[in-house]
Amino acid sequence: MSGRGEPPCTASGWPTVSAEQAIAFRLGRQHLLSRVGGASLERVLGEINGAQAQLLPAARLALWSRVRELDPAEIDRRLWRRRSLLRAWCMRRTLHLLPARDGAIYGRGSARRSEKEIRWMLHHGATRPRLEADIGTLLDLLDRPRTRTGLAEALGRRLGTRPTDRIGGAGWGNAQRIPWLRFGGVPVPIAYAIHLAGARGVICLGAAERGEADYVRADAWSRSWREMPQADAERELLLRYLRSFGPATQHDFATWTGMTLGDAKEVWRTAGDRVVPVACAGAPAWILRRDRDELTTATLGDRPSVRLLPHFDAYLLGHRDHANVVAREHRHRVYRPQGWVSPVVLLDGRVAGVWEANPKGRVLRVRVEPFVRLPRAAEPLLRNESLALGTFLGYRESVLRIERTGGPRPRRASSGVGLAPSEPG
Repeated sequence: MSGRGEPPCTASGWPTVSAEQAIAFRLGRQHLLSRVGGASLERVLGEINGAQAQLLPAARLALWSRVRELDPAEIDRRLWRRRSLLRAWCMRRTLHLLPARDGAIYGRGSARRSEKEIRWMLHHGATRPRLEADIGTLLDLLDRPRTRTGLAEALGRRLGTRPTDRIGGAGWGNAQRIPWLRFGGVPVPIAYAIHLAGARGVICLGAAERGEADYVRADAWSRSWREMPQADAERELLLRYLRSFGPATQHDFATWTGMTLGDAKEVWRTAGDRVVPVACAGAPAWILRRDRDELTTATLGDRPSVRLLPHFDAYLLGHRDHANVVAREHRHRVYRPQGWVSPVVLLDGRVAGVWEANPKGRVLRVRVEPFVRLPRAAEPLLRNESLALGTFLGYRESVLRIERTGGPRPRRASSGVGLAPSEPG
């Protein structure tokens, strides 16, 4: 039996927490209960573990969702002029907007994702000495920004191989012609060679020229860069992950980073007793020891929490099973084919609908499609969100349209708990 003022425990002695407490904890850590005022963008991005940035406007909106009175021009100044922010490949080998000073944590900490591609190359005819040498040559050439075409030409000269243009290999279903060359002894598109180099170095985007992106090593691009050995970066990445997304499991961490489960388990063991178990809504999960008390006392409060989140928002990507944020019958409208994640209306930490914004002259028209009937108290908050969105994007006026649904009003998360099995191996 737990003591007075302490959370209840399971038969195994683990504290029990409800789904609502887990949601409230994550919302607080993701700055989605209240916007941050007067904080640096670098700090906020570090605390949410970056903003996914294949679409840079989506990353800007992820910051807008969390920071009060944000000037979008300030994001670009810090990214391209001050270079205290990076747009670099890291978790899941996707582009993220990151604080440059922490770039090694995210880039080197998730590098095992690219090791899977190294193994694929070795299985398909590459030799390790040649592949490692070619990766080293590519990284040497990225001591300054280069376009893919320019990099392929320079790399071909260094490796004594002639690039050839072929259709495909540019990613995201892109059918344009791009350079291919022999890399590690195997013909690959230059985009894939850059991807492979992510196993040994951290690569970011420099300022684009003539509409074509520039690639450059992160340590050569930003004076804020701080180097870190991979083992240290992996351990710190895990601790930061749990700080933002706990309670979570090893499977969750593997999914979030893009690692194999076996690699995720190896990294997990480095945290030692800094990670402790809880029973979260009847299932086993883990949290940082230092955060357990905050988790077991977390609450959503009396007022609804409403946010308009953009494509690929970090909050939606932290766990393997998305049932913690969206009902299963609506999941296909949020997590779309080819890795697309829709912009969503977040109500008390769960997805209550999707939205889109379309400009018409100087007016921004925001259209919301709820999955459930929104509570009356949420509608004025949603209207305020749409007004703030229009102001952030530079529109004179915002018009909100909420499509009506006959579904039930949403209820907050269940507080059911149960017995949790043993700790992970």
